Amino acid sequence: MVEGDLLDKDVSSRLLGAVKYQLCIPNSTTRGNNMTSATLSTPAPTGIDSESLEQFMDIKQKSPGHIRPARTKIIATVGPSCGEKEELAELVRSGASVFRLNMAHAGPEEQQVFVDRIRQVSEELNAPVGILADLAGPKFRLCELENESIYCALGDEYFFVRGESTAANELQSSYEPLVDELSVGNHVMLADGTVSMVVEEVLEDRVRVRVVQQGTIRSRQGINLPGVRLSVPAISVEDHKHAIWAAKAGVDFVSLSFVRSPDEVRTLKDIIRSSGSKASVIAKIEKSEALDRLDEIVSEADGIMVARGDLGVEIDVAQMPMAQKRIIRKCQQFHKPVIIATQMLDSMHESRRPTRAETTDVANAILDGADACMLSGETAIGKHPRLAVEMMSRIALATEQGMIGQPLRESGGKRADGLHTVTSAVVRGAGTMAQVLEAKLVVVASHSGRTALALSQQRSFVPTIGVSTLETTLRKMCLYWGVTPLRNAPATNVEQLIKHTDEWACHNGLATKGDRIVIVGGSHLTSGPHDARMATGVHDIVIVHEVEGNG
Repeated sequence: MVEGDLLDKDVSSRLLGAVKYQLCIPNSTTRGNNMTSATLSTPAPTGIDSESLEQFMDIKQKSPGHIRPARTKIIATVGPSCGEKEELAELVRSGASVFRLNMAHAGPEEQQVFVDRIRQVSEELNAPVGILADLAGPKFRLCELENESIYCALGDEYFFVRGESTAANELQSSYEPLVDELSVGNHVMLADGTVSMVVEEVLEDRVRVRVVQQGTIRSRQGINLPGVRLSVPAISVEDHKHAIWAAKAGVDFVSLSFVRSPDEVRTLKDIIRSSGSKASVIAKIEKSEALDRLDEIVSEADGIMVARGDLGVEIDVAQMPMAQKRIIRKCQQFHKPVIIATQMLDSMHESRRPTRAETTDVANAILDGADACMLSGETAIGKHPRLAVEMMSRIALATEQGMIGQPLRESGGKRADGLHTVTSAVVRGAGTMAQVLEAKLVVVASHSGRTALALSQQRSFVPTIGVSTLETTLRKMCLYWGVTPLRNAPATNVEQLIKHTDEWACHNGLATKGDRIVIVGGSHLTSGPHDARMATGVHDIVIVHEVEGNG
């Protein structure tokens, strides 16, 4: 194939063309040749042009498309405080790119209402918006307590009993086998870890525990059992039903709580795929067993969530910061997106401003390499959901501004993103070219989203636009750091994509005449919309285009 097969003479003449080459590399895993096509120009001075970054951040919503200024993605949990359509739209305009549906608090019938509203908001704003269905997993809770709460004093003794409790010092769990699976010396953590009990004696129908950290417990509070090996499956019958609903509802991400092994991730993938969905599976790390098998779980999952609420109870809370950093580093090695969650701006449940510690927490997560930060109760039940999203965006912007000039992130040695090595090399080259040439924009055409994810993992500060023929792929990009999905771009026609990008970038103030734009894409871009054989992942292309628009 020569360049003329892709571009007509007029378009070809508009490309920077001091040096042009074609590289053909056989690919044993696909039919035909795997060809990497690139059009390069002579190098410009090195360095990142911060002017293009500032232009990019100044634009919040211009037709066509919607630009979110922060590169770190924001996930907002849907709840009573933000469930109406206009409230959801307000959060999108404030910077939210993914909405989380907490399946522990509402079933499919109630959540379907939110799915429909989010899709309506997405259409009205002309902005792809992702939806994450968060499965509850095997969460154990206290049953009803007399007078709804009990103060547990240091040294007090209680009994976890099988069946109904008949005395004030008897406690019952929603997990029936609890009495059978506890051993002497095990710790039982209640009230988010603020109350701790140790098992003193195991009897036939009850377990005697002693309070070692005092506090108040309440009805239906969660129970954590750090270090206890439980027989309960990670996916309950209810979770299975919710996963099928999420797949059929077109949800983009499904997260699995209390993951302990990669087999559980594979099981959820099988459930989702058998229901006709390609939703990404996010494994929530919140058990010590997950940390023991972290490499395997990260390799198997499509993404990871650091669920600090339960993880900070399951392990020593003093170890939590280093565990978070370890998980982020592991995701970088495997090229998987990572979400940091729980209490990021917790004080904004009530307050209009976060604490200094919370803002520092968010910033440090971004500096460590988080792809997304999540708001839970802050948006679901808090008093100021819009302010919480805006504050998260402001912190991200301020932090990212201090990261400009950093070299591209090195490729991880354990990547498991399914990307062909040739495509990986081409994407790496495109990122480097964009920096060296001081490009104003990078456009990545991606059918599955893998190419866009690979570009995201480089952490380039050149503004990056993702285009695809599939709306599902555009919504996946809502989780990818630094990639803004753009609808209605001709993602399967090189000539039209160059023309469209030129006009769009100038119209939105991202580029002017003479600026450079880097375009990278795979076989769907090189083959065009009518070549089914070529659309099987066998070609990659990089183009450097000099903007013709007036400005």
